[in-house]
Amino acid sequence: MRLGITEIIVIVIVAFVLFGGAAKLSGLGKALGKSIREFRDELKDDRAETGKKADDDSAG
Repeated sequence: MRLGITEIIVIVIVAFVLFGGAAKLSGLGKALGKSIREFRDELKDDRAETGKKADDDSAG
């Protein structure tokens, strides 16, 4: 019997809730959300900066 990625994730979450507690799980989710939000903001800023450079290069 082989475990797929979904089963492993479920087992890890259940073990974390049992041994780590729900408070730590919510803190982990909050930190993960913050990290994803910062990553997206940086991508957006980088794309805007790259677009600005391309506009400047084509104009001059």
